[in-house]
Amino acid sequence: MFDNRYDNDPIARMKPRRGPVQRAEVELVKGLVVEHSLTEFCGAVVDARDGVLKLEDFDGAVRGFPLSDAFLVDGKPVKFVPPKRAQARQRTASGSFAAPLERARVAMPSRIFVEGKHDAELVEQVWGDDLRIEGIVVELLDGADHLERVLAEFKPGPGRRAGVLLDHLVTGSKETRIAQAIERGPHGDHVRIVGHPYIDIWEAVKPARLGLTEWPKIPRGIDWKTGICRALGWPSDDLADTAEAWQRIRGRVRNFRDLEPQLVGRVEELIDFVSVGH
Repeated sequence: MFDNRYDNDPIARMKPRRGPVQRAEVELVKGLVVEHSLTEFCGAVVDARDGVLKLEDFDGAVRGFPLSDAFLVDGKPVKFVPPKRAQARQRTASGSFAAPLERARVAMPSRIFVEGKHDAELVEQVWGDDLRIEGIVVELLDGADHLERVLAEFKPGPGRRAGVLLDHLVTGSKETRIAQAIERGPHGDHVRIVGHPYIDIWEAVKPARLGLTEWPKIPRGIDWKTGICRALGWPSDDLADTAEAWQRIRGRVRNFRDLEPQLVGRVEELIDFVSVGH
């Protein structure tokens, strides 16, 4: 006779009943940090076409994987979806609401001046939409030493304000002495000089975006950018190497959240200052 005490396998009842893996939908955009599940290769998205996803790791190595493979974002399984089309109330990289294109203005008389090309590129990348809406042009100083001459040629005045962003604006620095002298001069009421504490704009990018806990400390007497490249194991022989390093760093910046607050607040202060009366 069959004993029905054993008609159900108690071990079988203990086995977990797993359903399909739940994958969150994530927009596949350039710069997104992704991990390939099988190989554990982690990198930022640099390209996705013809069914192949290319990732670049911190050391600059690029590998391609079939888009049909499994991937993780922040340690969680994801399903990639195409980026959504821009909406009327989409956020810009600076965190502002994007405005309709017809609101963009022609250039206003006021200007924002920054020390160098890298500063201008980063400001444009994050605040470009805001600047176009307000009609604000960003110009290069090619170094704080030229600030007094540039302002004399620009001739700030009522309705023609100058906002200036300087690197390394800390107590006792050369940049601070230059700023203080100009603020005491004839243009003081129509010029706003602000700055961040970093030696270079590179350092205003949060180190976590490059997989670092902090930026390397470079000894005095060594060119800071060259020293950074060497410390990170990147080529550092000439200006082309420095330019490539900057593109790698800037490529990790998605929006204002990837920048240090000491820079974000100062740029927004300048935009507000030069926009008054426009």
